Amino acid sequence: MNDLTELKEYVRVHARGQRIDGYQAVLDAIRTDEGDGPGSWVGEWSRAAQEQQDRGRPLEASRRYAMARFPYVDGPAREEAGRRCVSALDSWRAGRGIEPLEVELKGGRVRCWTSGLSATEPKPLLVVMGGIVTVKESWAPLLTNVRKLGMAGIVTEMPGVGENTLRYGADSHRMLADLLDAVADRADVAQTHAIALSFSGHMALRCAVDDHRIRSVITVGAPVGPFFTDAGWQDTLPRITVDTLAHLTGSPAGELPGDLPDWALTGEQLAVLDIPVHYVASLRDEIIPAADIALLKEHVRTLDLVEKDDVHGSPNHTAETQLWTVASLMRDRGIRNLQSGLINLMLRLRSRRGRSAA
Repeated sequence: MNDLTELKEYVRVHARGQRIDGYQAVLDAIRTDEGDGPGSWVGEWSRAAQEQQDRGRPLEASRRYAMARFPYVDGPAREEAGRRCVSALDSWRAGRGIEPLEVELKGGRVRCWTSGLSATEPKPLLVVMGGIVTVKESWAPLLTNVRKLGMAGIVTEMPGVGENTLRYGADSHRMLADLLDAVADRADVAQTHAIALSFSGHMALRCAVDDHRIRSVITVGAPVGPFFTDAGWQDTLPRITVDTLAHLTGSPAGELPGDLPDWALTGEQLAVLDIPVHYVASLRDEIIPAADIALLKEHVRTLDLVEKDDVHGSPNHTAETQLWTVASLMRDRGIRNLQSGLINLMLRLRSRRGRSAA
């Protein structure tokens, strides 16, 4: 059973990112993380999801079911919420050009949502992946806009998250390379760009060290090196982070400090990267140490670093971060048109407004 205070704190950034209206009312009704009855975490989020389903809004239902299974499946209640999350998204995608993809890899199965894959007209590829608590259904709606960028798209999950049955480990970055191999006949994978948030950002950076098909990485709050090696810092991590990592890796929480050092990226590896790395850092991040940002600054050749006075994930800057993500991708793709100009203008206005408020 999770700590309710932490659950409510850390779900807010996801609820805001998903534009879930009325999320605070749901949180106020939750009194326990046990079972799926009234007042429980799964029960209240599932009730809110069913209300949306009854109103003929399957996408809104899927988003709330994703919150019901947050942060990871620890029993039948969250498992059922996860199934309903996928089912609701599957219902919503009809007629929107979003298709499922299942890839069998050594060690497990990876399921994805895709758009624009074509053997006759292969396009540059955008890979989107959330962190250790985010299912692919949360970001699948982005695929409806990928075509406007002249790209094909894949939205997937980290190992152990959602329908991804792989075990999360130090070599998990290979999953990305394997995924590119799997669609190489339907996309121009030599021109792959990754939007990989939090821990998946680490996976994308590590993969890009060896796989030159990845041409840029856009991330928010990704661990890099010291996060994995600093046992003292790990002792300060929120319980929800430690418990989720233990669940995904299969390592007892108490053994994680000894298991994680092999995952760390070194300065030498980061210096190899000859691609743009776009990174949003939070100055009061309770999960990612400042030493990780210092490592990036010292070794990454082309680093576009944005620092916000915020906590992990910069929940108070969600709209600005989303605009920055799109603007960064369009710049990396060399897209200069009316749409890119408008997005950059909106980004500048939001940034200026944020500085004035501060």
